[in-house]
Amino acid sequence: MDRFDIHMQVFQVEYQKLRDMGMGESSANVRARVETARQRQCERLEGTNIASNPDMRPAHIRKYCVLDEPCQLLMKTVMRQLQLTARAYHPVLKLSRTIADLAGSQAITQVYLAEALQYLPKLDVM
Repeated sequence: MDRFDIHMQVFQVEYQKLRDMGMGESSANVRARVETARQRQCERLEGTNIASNPDMRPAHIRKYCVLDEPCQLLMKTVMRQLQLTARAYHPVLKLSRTIADLAGSQAITQVYLAEALQYLPKLDVM
């Protein structure tokens, strides 16, 4: 089983910015969005033997993670420039689908695809 770890680079935040920051999204709101996205996944995958996006197999990915032409171009460009293997393709699509679900979108857009791509493990550059 392949694993796709989400990697994020976190930068130091200056104290003044922390002190002046407004309230972010509440935990209750985040929980509600996650529950709604999870319900959306269960409904979409009803009748299959899986319950959520991470469990999707290639046939499900082809059906539920359709990329429009701009998204296909973005994915092709990123795969070529970062020299990604086919092993990265499906996890990125599944994560894009999840990000779209959290946003309440039926479609994977370039915004969601780009967000998923930014979570790819960073390679050390020499």
